[in-house]
Amino acid sequence: MKTQNLSQTLSINELRDKYKTNELTPEALFQDIVARAEEDKDFNIWITPPTMELIQPYLDRLKTFNPEEKPLWGIPFALKDNIDLAGTETTAGCAEFAYTPTVHATVVERLIEAGAIPVGKTNLDQFATGLVGTRSPYGEVKNALNPELISGGSSSGSAVSVARGITVFSLGTDTAGSGRVPAGLNRLIGYKPSLGAWPIKGVVPACASLDCVTVFANYLSDAQLVDSVARGLDESDPWSKAIKHHPNALPQKVCLLREPPVFFGPFSAEYKQAWEATVERIKMLNIPIEYINGDYLSEAAAVLYDGPWVAERWADLGPFITENEHTAFPVTEKVLRSGAKPEYTAASVFKAMHKLQAFKQKAHNQLKNCVLIMPTSGGTWTRDDVRENPIQTNSDMGLYTNHCNLLDLCAVNIPAEDAAENLPFGITLFSGNKDEHLITGLADLFLHRRSSPEKKNTTLVAVCGLHMRGFPLEKQMIEHEAVFIREAKTAPKYKMVKLDSQPPKPGLTRTSEPAASIELELWEMPLSQFGYFTSLIPSPLGVGTIELDDGTVAQGFVCEGAASESAEDISSTGGWRYYVK
Repeated sequence: MKTQNLSQTLSINELRDKYKTNELTPEALFQDIVARAEEDKDFNIWITPPTMELIQPYLDRLKTFNPEEKPLWGIPFALKDNIDLAGTETTAGCAEFAYTPTVHATVVERLIEAGAIPVGKTNLDQFATGLVGTRSPYGEVKNALNPELISGGSSSGSAVSVARGITVFSLGTDTAGSGRVPAGLNRLIGYKPSLGAWPIKGVVPACASLDCVTVFANYLSDAQLVDSVARGLDESDPWSKAIKHHPNALPQKVCLLREPPVFFGPFSAEYKQAWEATVERIKMLNIPIEYINGDYLSEAAAVLYDGPWVAERWADLGPFITENEHTAFPVTEKVLRSGAKPEYTAASVFKAMHKLQAFKQKAHNQLKNCVLIMPTSGGTWTRDDVRENPIQTNSDMGLYTNHCNLLDLCAVNIPAEDAAENLPFGITLFSGNKDEHLITGLADLFLHRRSSPEKKNTTLVAVCGLHMRGFPLEKQMIEHEAVFIREAKTAPKYKMVKLDSQPPKPGLTRTSEPAASIELELWEMPLSQFGYFTSLIPSPLGVGTIELDDGTVAQGFVCEGAASESAEDISSTGGWRYYVK
């Protein structure tokens, strides 16, 4: 059974709107989620499936929250079963390893405090070791669009729970690509923050020095809202860092690899064609493109499984494997035991560290104010293919992902045009660890500007007050999928006043009297969001056409003339940002 008038794929904005208009209650939604999960039980999504018994305590607590103060109020999410949810078993895909935590993982705690409700714990490649989604004693997780294909791992169940419309977003983890490959194969956003930006306290380690918690969502704006809640230093987590996500912006240039990507598997021709179409679409973004030599990326990636870094997995999980021989999934145990090879000495670790440091410096120099775009994967496989050749097929899936965390990069997978019917094709945007705003800004532009200018479905929005970067209502721009383009000024035909409101805000009015050129910002917003966004603007403000100092025009905030007559004229400051300094 499906809740009436509820989309198959869920979004935060849709649920918020339906809650506000009383078209939907949280209780009805979560009963529907339990039913959806039962209908899809053959997809092997869950280790702890959604039940009202699990969900009800969170629903009861929701009633004590003010929805206006909780950005994720009533929003359902799932978490990969190597992330702790208090009172619920964490298995990491191995029943014999299971334990019941008494506290939530840090990121889970933050999401719940923001009003989100966990509905269950998802299946994964055991101990987060794999990129295919088939390495689990709880069953092979099927692709959300084509069950014969792999779902991608290791965060397989988390991705499929979102793609099948059971959750709005889900948490995965990413060491070698596990937060990006399943997103690419299931037509999702897969956002991997910079190392340490989200705490990993309460996560079963794969390689603790490389592990990230990640988010899957149908919409970039949803992923970014989750990021704003989950992000931040946890002083009790030794891997946690204070890394700020700046407002979305565009890079100075896009980097593509000089050598054409390698494609593999039964759909290699379709993937190649999809990549070529994507490159043409990238060219339409009107951002300079530089072709770079990326040979060192694959050399860096080899360190993860073909070098001493695999010993870090053994350091954490080796004691359990040694004491419980033949308990782990056979291919998983084989990979983990490879970390105990005698050639992985302390000296070999330092040698690899020094090599990676040089590669890391090269990558960060190359990507300064830039974004690198690559296919998320060079192909995919059927689940039968993986059973026949479990090692090589899994290795292939990491071809364009393994280097990321080793080089301390941030990344986001976004859907491009499908390679074929029910065969999604994803691309990954990479940049340095302090430039997450560039990958999300470019991702937003790519997703909302079509391949032909005639089909463009965005509009420029000029903002001059509380919606500018760093001000309280910037979050509304982000929630409505707007991306910052550039700073600008009005033509010298306007005056700005300080309105008598709480909080104080500016009003921009065109005038024939002595006027000024006023600072503002230009953002690009999807037309699908623009109408609802304008409905939120309170009187005496509204939206009208604003002339810029270069002679072009944009839709932007203007003020009714009557309201500005008695207000304080602050035009001489040059703009709201200067006035409030």
